[in-house]
Order: sequence, then structure tokens, then C-alpha cells
Amino acid sequence: MYDVIIIGAGVTGSAIARELSKWQLRIAVLEKASDVCEGTSKANSGIVHGGFDAKPGSLKAKFNVLGNKMMEKLSQDLEFPFKRNGSLVLTFDEEGKDRLEELKKQGEENGVEGLCILNREQLKQLEPHISDEAKAALCAPTGGIVCPFHLTMALAENAAENGVEFFLNTKVENLVKTENGYKIETDKGSYETKTVVNAAGVYADVIHNMVSGKKMKIVARKGEYCLMDKEAGNYVSHTIFQLPGVYGKGVLVTPTVHGNLLAGPTAEDIEDKEGIDTTAQGMETLLAKGGKSVENLPTRQIITSFAGLRAHMADFGGEEDDDFVIGEAEDAPGFFDAAGIESPGLSSAPAIGEYVAEWIAARLSAKEKPDFKEKRKGMPNMAEADEEERKRLIAEDPAFANVICRCELVTEGEILAAIRRTLGATTLDGIKRRTRAGMGRCQAGFCSPKTVEILAEELGKDIGEITKTGGESRLLTGMNKA
Repeated sequence: MYDVIIIGAGVTGSAIARELSKWQLRIAVLEKASDVCEGTSKANSGIVHGGFDAKPGSLKAKFNVLGNKMMEKLSQDLEFPFKRNGSLVLTFDEEGKDRLEELKKQGEENGVEGLCILNREQLKQLEPHISDEAKAALCAPTGGIVCPFHLTMALAENAAENGVEFFLNTKVENLVKTENGYKIETDKGSYETKTVVNAAGVYADVIHNMVSGKKMKIVARKGEYCLMDKEAGNYVSHTIFQLPGVYGKGVLVTPTVHGNLLAGPTAEDIEDKEGIDTTAQGMETLLAKGGKSVENLPTRQIITSFAGLRAHMADFGGEEDDDFVIGEAEDAPGFFDAAGIESPGLSSAPAIGEYVAEWIAARLSAKEKPDFKEKRKGMPNMAEADEEERKRLIAEDPAFANVICRCELVTEGEILAAIRRTLGATTLDGIKRRTRAGMGRCQAGFCSPKTVEILAEELGKDIGEITKTGGESRLLTGMNKA
């Protein structure tokens, strides 16, 4: 019998798990994928929003601003990359200046600090490559950028280090109300728990509707992106938005914390909750819109494209609800939703985690854990280490001198560390997200064979069993298993 079981190991589920691990509770996380950060959290803009565009009084506004303020200390405690680079919202006509003023007032009402309006000249000074069409901009200096993989993995690892049990490759198939809580039936057996947290991303409606009569419908909102080489990483320094529309904040252009340039996302509501294909039309749309913000967008530097899904709340109890749904279901005591967590979900996750954890801890009359480990050691990074740190790592293990991924300067020592650490990598994508091996200019063209060999040896598997992202995504076929 668990005190709490969290369904979903994305950024929201992992944040809740980490905050709950501060209490004397038995906690588990069930995740259908082979790794944490495999769903909505793995493919987004990596933006820590200022909080000016959410409706005042909404949960989005509340948790965005709180989460933004928490991110700096959290990045220091858990050692993941975060930078407060500021954001700009552009208007391309005179009428839009009034909307910028409205956004500024709205942001101030939400508690966002330092907002100001920049004219054309000020804008050009800040960003020399800004489009000639841009007339003015709202500047939000508290906006930032983060690595969504490292944020999610840091939260999950720290939760595991504090006693939370993670069950990966475990798909929830049914929930049954019991006398003492809930029985969760999965493809790997049953689990019993006093309380459930539903953090299942685009599948949160499926989980919610198993126990509640107040039905929920989540639509997968697909967004396509393109990523440009590090040679284009300094093309802009701020995250550059356009005035938001009905489908959100629109196509942005931003540097990433790892030094690339990112453009996207598009917005298309689809029925397929696994529909992460990219299209020629999508790329054409996002490059046209991105090119409206930034002149001569360096499209020749594109090294990859990808798509992600946002969990858009289309219907809740017969009404369209554009806000997060967070809290205990009215007709299912002990069942807590963290659903409809679309943008600004990444920014809001730390605050959502704190809020839900405190609510559940109070409900269960839990006591605080006296030996909670607040800090987490980040992953070694030879590309960014200074000379002294590189020498230390190589002295401890010569594998740190053997470069596997030349594009991102990732060594064998880093790959081994990624496999051996808490909730370590078991797939090629797991290595990629933890170390960036395969994320560079050649997009894994050279480093994959050696990375697969290292994975097979460390995991004690045949090389033909190694997958890209779990399940049946094997990298090699036709292998004779000895």
C-alpha cells in the first residue's frame, strides 16, 4: 500500500514527486515510457515564461509567476542549466502597441516585475537582427530559458534519491476505487494507494475519466520546431515572441541554454495523441512566421526538426476550460488532477509540485522528513568544464578522455555516468538527453554505433536489443542472437 502514486513522469509529475519526497510518505511514480521526460515534456520551447500573458486570477498566471521565481534556486540546488535571458513580444503595426500596453498591465497585475515597452530604436539596439517590420515590443527581463530534459531528470533523480520509487515501462490500464483508496491496474500488475496524482499529460483525460463522472477531454495540440546549429546560437539573445493569438504565443525565435537557435512552434489540434510527425507545410509555416520576427533567419543552419504535443483542455464538465485543472476531483476523494498542463506548464511545474504536495501531505497528516536531500549532483560535462575539472575527471577515469560525440564533445566517461546514475539511461535517446551525444551538427551520424556498444555492454544486453526510445524501436534488425 502506497500513500501516493503519481501517474506520469514528465516535468509536472516529477516536480510533484520531488516535493512529496520531503514528507514521510511511501510514494511511487508509474510511467508507460522507458524513461522520464518521454511525453509532452521532451519536446517544447524550453522557455521559462515571465507570466504576463496569462489571465489574471487564473492558475496559469499564479503558478507561472511563482514557478519563474523558484527556477533560479532550483537550478542551483539540482544543477541543471537555466539562464534569465529576458523575452520580447513584438508588434508589427501601430494598433498592436495598445495590446502591448494591455499585456504590460496584465503582467503587472499578475506580479511580473520589470516590464517595459520598447520603441523601434531601443528594440534594434537590443537585437540587431530584429525584423524591420517590428514597430515596438514588450520587454520582460524575468523571462528565461532552461533545458526541459535536464530540469525533468533533475527533479526525478532527486525524488528517487529521497526514496520515491519509479516504475518505468508500466502502463496504467484501469483505476478502481477501494475502501482504502485506489487499486491501479497496469500491464505489469496492480498497485494499491491511498491517493492518486494524475499527471499523465495528453492522456490525463483518459486517467481522470476512469474515476470521475465529470468528464474531461484533452486535445493534443501539435507544435513543430526547427533547431539551428550553434553557429547561429548568438543570432538573437532574447526569446522573441509575437503578440499572442487564439492558439497561444505563436512562433518564437530563441537561443537555447546549450547554444543553439530554436524556432517554433506551430499549433495544430490533432486527434492522435502520439502524432509527433513533422511536415513540409509545418516547416514552411514556422519559418515564414519566424522570419517575420527576425530578418534573414539563418535557415541554412538548420540541423533538425521535431514536433511536440501540448495537453490542451478542450472540455471539462461540458465547458471549455482554458486553464490548468489542479486539485482533488469533486466525486473521487483522494484523486488529484494536474491536467491540461500546456504552456506555461514547464515554467509552472515547480510551483505546481509544491502546491499539490502540500495539499496531499496535509490530507494524509504527513510529517516532514528530517533527512531530505535538497541538493543533487548534476551530470559531468567535459564541453563546459574548465581545465582543472577536466584533469580531475580524467584522473578519476580515463574514459573521460575518449571522445565519442565530436559535435558536442561528449566522452565515454559521460555516457557511462549517464547509464550508471540514479534513473540512468537505458536507450539511445536517454543518452542523448542526458549528455547531448547525438544532438550536434551530424545528428548522431557518427557517435550512435559506439554509444549503442557502450549501452549494450553496460546493461548486459545483446547489441540488437538496444533501442532508440524503448519498446520496439530497435536500432538493429536481422541480428543473430548468440
